[in-house]
Amino acid sequence: QVQLVESGGGLVQAGGSLRLSCAASGRTFSSYAMGWFRQAPGKEREREFVAAINWSGGNTYYADSVKGRFTISRDNAKNTVDLQMNSLKPEDTAVYYCAAVRHWGPNIVAGEEYDYWGQGTQVTVSS
Repeated sequence: QVQLVESGGGLVQAGGSLRLSCAASGRTFSSYAMGWFRQAPGKEREREFVAAINWSGGNTYYADSVKGRFTISRDNAKNTVDLQMNSLKPEDTAVYYCAAVRHWGPNIVAGEEYDYWGQGTQVTVSS
């Protein structure tokens, strides 16, 4: 079992930065790949992949929409995974979720592959 709790969301102006953090409980955190997804207003049925990182932190993958602006990182000693978000745009407004998955592979972008989810944190970017 892995329990995930996100923090760090808030209101920011376009062009600004936020850093999201996801704290995980459980001794097996380091054996999971981790991902960040988001759900935009009016798209309650769609969780969009944002970024993922493998168990060691040696591999990362980003959605094209955030590449070059967002950075995912993890600290297995602290059981945390962070998402640094720079140059934020109004279209980044969403509830952001972290999630854990056992295996790193070509389906890392598919939310249905993930085993555990946090409750989400709201990010609002004003224009």
